[in-house]
Amino acid sequence: LRDTLAAVAAAPAARRVLALLGEPGPWLPAGYDVVPQRGNGLAERLAHAFEDALAACPAPAVLIGMDTPQVTPGLLSEAGRLLGEHDVVVGPAADGGFWLLGQRGPDPALRSGLLAGVPMSRSDTGALLLRRIREAGLRAALLPELTDVDTAADARAVAARAPSSRFAAALAALGADVPA
Repeated sequence: LRDTLAAVAAAPAARRVLALLGEPGPWLPAGYDVVPQRGNGLAERLAHAFEDALAACPAPAVLIGMDTPQVTPGLLSEAGRLLGEHDVVVGPAADGGFWLLGQRGPDPALRSGLLAGVPMSRSDTGALLLRRIREAGLRAALLPELTDVDTAADARAVAARAPSSRFAAALAALGADVPA
């Protein structure tokens, strides 16, 4: 989470919002507005996070999870740049999902419509989302594929890809305690 928060802090943004389940702790750096996660299921929580972020700052919004610690300010900046030319930007994940979803406009129907009914955490989640985007006639751009951390193998792959990250250091500190 700290790697992701640092990447977001270093990327250009009008506002930084953290949709959080629970209370923020001393790990949260300055400069973030915290809103509670709300909704049932991931798709609904994502739709509400877009609503909350765009309610106070009607500009393009980019949502990312905390399970891609190799994300960089450059990738986030590119997402913002692409939203100047596209309606939606998606960062596909190696497991078939997505690690980033960005939307240009504050239209609530667009935000909730893209995610409503899309099953999350499946190998076809990303493909289903992209189909929904195409069917809506939206202009979409793709970012590079990243690996989100769901398994110990994912953790090792991400740590190898971002060896100077806090994540890689934490994984190395675990040493042999990380299952194969």
